[in-house]
Amino acid sequence: MKVIWTEESLEKLSAIEEFISTDSPERAEIIVDYLVTKGESISENPKMGRIVPEISNPNIREIIVKKYRIVYKLSEKNIEILTVFEGHRLLRIDELKAD
Repeated sequence: MKVIWTEESLEKLSAIEEFISTDSPERAEIIVDYLVTKGESISENPKMGRIVPEISNPNIREIIVKKYRIVYKLSEKNIEILTVFEGHRLLRIDELKAD
């Protein structure tokens, strides 16, 4: 399956990198690269993530990577990464808008 990063998810990654880079640009790049690698790895086992508790839809899942939640949607052909955010927050429905 192909992994597609939505505009929302790319914006979130950019914001994460910008925030971390205020302390360490090198660390920011490492963390974002790690998040992207983990997001891409979902293609190897699309049902590896748990169903997002706030939604209870079996096609909307998430993996926890470090302190971040990567939320994705399964379809027959693709995996859409919908958003990435800090794990202590609850998912907001507006973060699920796919491109």
